[in-house]
Amino acid sequence: MIDNLPAIEVRQLHKSFAQTDALAPLDLVIPRGAIFALVGHNGAGKTTLIKLLLNIVQPTSGSATVLGEGSTALNGASFTRIGYVSENQQMPDWMTVREFMDYLQPFYPTWDEGDLLDELELPSDRKLEHLSRGMRMKAALASVLAFRPSLIVMDEPFSGLDPLVRDELIETLLDRLSDNAPGEAEAGTTIVISSHDLAEIESFATHVAFLHQGRLLFAESMDRLTARFREVTVTLEGAGTVPPMRFPASWLMTESSESVFRFVHSNAETEPLEEQVRELFPQAGDIQAEPMTLRTIFLALVKSRQSQNRRRA
Repeated sequence: MIDNLPAIEVRQLHKSFAQTDALAPLDLVIPRGAIFALVGHNGAGKTTLIKLLLNIVQPTSGSATVLGEGSTALNGASFTRIGYVSENQQMPDWMTVREFMDYLQPFYPTWDEGDLLDELELPSDRKLEHLSRGMRMKAALASVLAFRPSLIVMDEPFSGLDPLVRDELIETLLDRLSDNAPGEAEAGTTIVISSHDLAEIESFATHVAFLHQGRLLFAESMDRLTARFREVTVTLEGAGTVPPMRFPASWLMTESSESVFRFVHSNAETEPLEEQVRELFPQAGDIQAEPMTLRTIFLALVKSRQSQNRRRA
């Protein structure tokens, strides 16, 4: 049954322009009901991936299914179940907010606007061209939430917004989606949201995928990610620097001084951290393992990858 399928499933999806890979071949599964964050620096490939999923551009190779349909077959009827919001949202500026919502309503059988405009404090009689950037994003979000789509795709929706407006948008988004969409009684609505601001995503995403220079570093649930990464500091007793040695593959960004050894452990929830450390460092005293933020995890992965590339060069 379609309801048992992932919201999005990607198999070796690849996009190149001329001789440049905008997106290296990748596999990705986004479960239904997830709030799935695509994160990475500008130019990482996030927008390219979104355009491929929404049939805006065609893949060089590979395939993707979106709500059970092949991405290259998505058409007008498909988008009655898919909402799209972006930082550069194009809207009919000559319309008022009310006229804009009334214009869209006939296209969506599941339209259920309720008091969205009041929730977002949108002036219904003001023309879209006279709205501030924050208010325009509120209008774009309202036009999507009103038809309760099964999938919402948001491309850098909070870019350039002040923190108050950003928090209002996130709160409205989550409040409206606490009720399941029609036909999605089990899993609820799926959200795919891209951002280069890791702090804003960390507070509400359930899953995350890291893209860097067109390549997928990894994709997993936030719970597992935060459980497996730890910033470790080992106090060494006795003089002398740490000699060069081979460390476990899960130890990233190792650095040492005469009395302290530091590293990032990328499998701390499954590997015996203290046992590993004391086996390599009999002189180890105190061992501290601290949780990491999404930003520090991303930086550790990118720097570790860069270091590996330099060693290979």
